[in-house]
Amino acid sequence: MLSIGDFARAGRVSVRMLRHYDAIGLLAPARVDASTGYRSYTAGQLALLNRIVALKELGLTLAQVQQVVESAVTVDEIRGMLMLRRAELETRIQEDTARLAHVQARLRIIESEGQMSAYEVVIKSVPALRVAELTGTAKTMDPSSIGPVVRGLYERLCTGLDRSGVVPIGPAVAYYEDAGDDENVVVHAALPVDADPEGDYEFAVVDLQAEAQVASLLHKGSMDNCLPAYQALAQWIDAAGYRNAGPSREVTLACPEDVDGWVTELQEPVAKP
Repeated sequence: MLSIGDFARAGRVSVRMLRHYDAIGLLAPARVDASTGYRSYTAGQLALLNRIVALKELGLTLAQVQQVVESAVTVDEIRGMLMLRRAELETRIQEDTARLAHVQARLRIIESEGQMSAYEVVIKSVPALRVAELTGTAKTMDPSSIGPVVRGLYERLCTGLDRSGVVPIGPAVAYYEDAGDDENVVVHAALPVDADPEGDYEFAVVDLQAEAQVASLLHKGSMDNCLPAYQALAQWIDAAGYRNAGPSREVTLACPEDVDGWVTELQEPVAKP
C-alpha cells in the first residue's frame, strides 16, 4: 500500500487534488484508517490516476473525465469531446499567434523610433453597411487634394438627402480607391441610411461589405493633419506582417466646430499574406 503522499508523488499530483478526487467519487483510496482517517492507495490505482491526469492534460473537465473513466459515454461522444477541444485549442493558437504579431510590431516600432508610438492600433471587424454616397476624383491622397473634394461631396450629399427626405443613421464614412490610372484617387463620401437601393435619388445607395479584419487607429484633430496618423498605421500594418486588403475608410466620430476636437477613425482592411 502507498500513503497518500507517496501516491501523489508517483502520480505527479498534489495531495489536495487526491482528496478532491475522492470527494467527487472520481478516485477513492483503497483504504481509509478508521481511527486516523489516513488514506492509502494500491500501486495498481496508479494506472487510473495516470489516465485521469492524461485526460485532464487534454483539457477535458473533471466531469468529462469522470464520464470517460467510468465508461459512461460512447466512443462517438468521446470523439465529440475531443473534436470540440481541438477546435478550442486551434482558436486559441490563432488568437495567440495574432497577439504575438502585435507584440512584435510594437517592438519593431520602438526599435526603429526609439520611443512608443503616439498612436494605438487595434484589429477589429466591421459589419456590412448601407450608405448613400457621392463620388469624385482627387489628384492625390494628400489632404490638400482630398479635403476640398470630400467637403464638396458632403455638401451636395446632405442637400440631396434633405430633398429626398432620407435621414442619415450613423457617422459619415469616406473611403478611397485607386482610379486605375496610376495617378488619380476615387473619393467616396457616404452616410449610413436605411433606404431602398432602387430608389430614384440624386445619390447612389450602395452596400459596403463587411470586413473581417481592419487595422483601426483614432486620429484627433483636423484631417488636414492626418498624414502622421496614416504613416503610423501603415508602419504598424507592415511591422505586424499584414497586407492591405481593401479601400481605406475614414469614419467621422465627432466633428465639432473646433477642428481640434474632431475624432476620426482610420480603418485599413488587412489580411495575412
